Amino acid sequence: MAPARTARGWPRALLGRVLPARPFSATAGGAPARPAALYELLGVPASATQAQIKAAYYKQSFRWHPDRNAGSEDAAARFTALHQAYAVLGSAALRRRYDRGVLSREELSSAARPSARAPAQRSAPARRGPAGPIFDFDAFYRAHYGEQLERQQLLRALRQQRQRQQEEAARRWQREGLSELSVVALVLCAMMMLVSVE
Repeated sequence: MAPARTARGWPRALLGRVLPARPFSATAGGAPARPAALYELLGVPASATQAQIKAAYYKQSFRWHPDRNAGSEDAAARFTALHQAYAVLGSAALRRRYDRGVLSREELSSAARPSARAPAQRSAPARRGPAGPIFDFDAFYRAHYGEQLERQQLLRALRQQRQRQQEEAARRWQREGLSELSVVALVLCAMMMLVSVE
């Protein structure tokens, strides 16, 4: 008999193992959760680099974000588990302890989201309040796609500059071309007058 599946196609047994009420608690038999569970949740091998883990986290969190899957409890639980998995695997120290199987529940529950930036460079926290958004997608997009946005803006500015230069060259050619054409016409008229006088 095939395992029961959720609306998004994840086997309930996997979700039960990865997304219990206490996401990183021991398994039902009391044995510690297997180390590969967090890697499987993010969809990366245990040998993945920090950059691969970060990329997988951003891809999965974008896919399973509760704002994109409004009303889906499975998506909200999956997003929470992804965040907690990244909190562990994104930190080199916690990841080493997790791989060895010696990470305590207190460390798992208090794990903060790691960042590649220094604390002084962190962006201001998103506003929390009744009128503010639950998640600031603009800040998220700028933080994770900032280099790409800057590159696109630079390319757009270069294209506009090149277009202005081409338009200016066309106008200059028209002015110079018309003046040269009028000089040639005058010379031809003068030559015709000289030929007709003789």
